[in-house]
Amino acid sequence: MGKHGKCSHDAEACYPPGGMYPYMMESPQIRWAFVRKVYMIVTLQLLLTVAVAATVNLVGAIGAFFRSGTRAALAAIIGVMISPFIVMIPMILLRKRHPINLVLLALFTCCLSFSVGLVCLYANGVIILEAVTITLLVVAGLTAYTFWAAKRGYDFEFMGPFLVAAVLILMVFSFVRILFPMGKTGTMVYGCIAALVFSGLIIYDTDNLIRRFSYDEYVIAAIELYLDIIYLFEAILRVLK
Repeated sequence: MGKHGKCSHDAEACYPPGGMYPYMMESPQIRWAFVRKVYMIVTLQLLLTVAVAATVNLVGAIGAFFRSGTRAALAAIIGVMISPFIVMIPMILLRKRHPINLVLLALFTCCLSFSVGLVCLYANGVIILEAVTITLLVVAGLTAYTFWAAKRGYDFEFMGPFLVAAVLILMVFSFVRILFPMGKTGTMVYGCIAALVFSGLIIYDTDNLIRRFSYDEYVIAAIELYLDIIYLFEAILRVLK
């Protein structure tokens, strides 16, 4: 009776300690349920991104408006680019408040999907397809490797400080590129470095998904993996362009 009551408030309390991976404190069933939930959310986010980005690129009126170079188009582009960061603030603050966390997550995904669509507006369709294919293969390979490594007790937590520093450097470099365009070679070098950084983040965040995130942190776990994949795609797209 007491155990049943405890489970009604905390599902993880129903399972004894131990697990399939070293240092895993809850049962394999709970951890796998959490992992499946996060990957299901990320998959839905990616499908929504494909739908929105395709709409931006295939509906001629939308593409013509953003390419027009008018003040309205410039304002719209700026709005699209900053909107994900605006939505991200309440989404993170309310990440454990169901169902508002899922509503904000969907809104955030839509906003970021529009920015992905804008990036793809200036790329050839074949190059976009190549970037998508390479991204999917890289993500699948890195994910499989991280699960394999975690199974054998490898821990990637040490990568955290280095990856934070690398992301900050990339952000500064992005602002420098806006002020001082660096041409094709500079863009390619930036894309290669960014691809390496976000590949590292996929390993790091997948390791956190396996080991560290609690069951009610599925929104943050999904956001991190989704952003890693999107930014990896954009980095690869820069290299191919």
